[in-house]
Amino acid sequence: MKKILILLIIGSLGSISEVFAQQDPQYTQYMYNTEIINPAYAGSREALSFAGLYRSQWVGLDGAPDTFTFSVHSPIKIKNVGLGLSLVHDEIGPSQETYANIDYSYTIWTSAYGRLAFGLKTGFNVVNIDYSKLNVAQEGDIFDNNINNRIRLQIGTGIYYYTDKFYVGLSAPNLIESKYFDEESLGNPDAYVFSREKIHLYLMSGYVFDLSPDVKFKPATLMKAVAGAPLQVDVSANFLIYDKLSLGAAWRWSAALSALVGFQLSDELMLGFAYDQETTELAKYNNGSFEFYLRYEIFKSRERIYTPRFF
Repeated sequence: MKKILILLIIGSLGSISEVFAQQDPQYTQYMYNTEIINPAYAGSREALSFAGLYRSQWVGLDGAPDTFTFSVHSPIKIKNVGLGLSLVHDEIGPSQETYANIDYSYTIWTSAYGRLAFGLKTGFNVVNIDYSKLNVAQEGDIFDNNINNRIRLQIGTGIYYYTDKFYVGLSAPNLIESKYFDEESLGNPDAYVFSREKIHLYLMSGYVFDLSPDVKFKPATLMKAVAGAPLQVDVSANFLIYDKLSLGAAWRWSAALSALVGFQLSDELMLGFAYDQETTELAKYNNGSFEFYLRYEIFKSRERIYTPRFF
């Protein structure tokens, strides 16, 4: 659960101590949205690559999360170096968070087919929380002190190994832990910290099998770990047909089942869509989650066009 949903549950208690929660946004099309969580991915597609994703989670539930991401990355003239920009805007209940980061990667060839990239992500996030949007049973000092444009530094890192058929990556998008409350405005700040942003670790991997000249099959997985929250595991399986149409399904452990579809409309443009259906009691209170993805690439090498990579 996100930290603000936890706040809604415990806010009526009148005094709040530290709460640890899984805080980073989640994505069903994580296999295409890699730069957001792993800076080592920057430049790996050998093109100037623009990508945007919009996720509406738990549709029909008041205050449910809405997330928008944008990324752009490319190799540059400096040998083995990739640069990128990644943006995330996440809204849930009364809170808004915006992340802006520069992504840097350095890649070395480990064999004739494999490359290993090391990445660094640096930037900041801005937090706003408007408590007037909450309906609380018992008002108190904590609800009289909105968070306005709280800026926090971000530094993250990652490694990413890949070939044309296989990839595996390990990353921590933010290594700096932050408290979320306007401590300076309160007489006893330690009593009112309701959330501390913890380090999130991501492990992702996938492999492409050629079932025939026209059909490829790619199983993939993403695991997310953070102290104080259950391990999140996503498993997906996608088929790419004639290098144009992708169809697949995904399962989020103890959370949701998903359907995915993608269209490679041209050498440059790809569209993707995903739908999640909750498998928990929360399914009674929402109409599922929707996700839309768009990628546009220019300055591709001819070799990459002839043999498109499925990630």
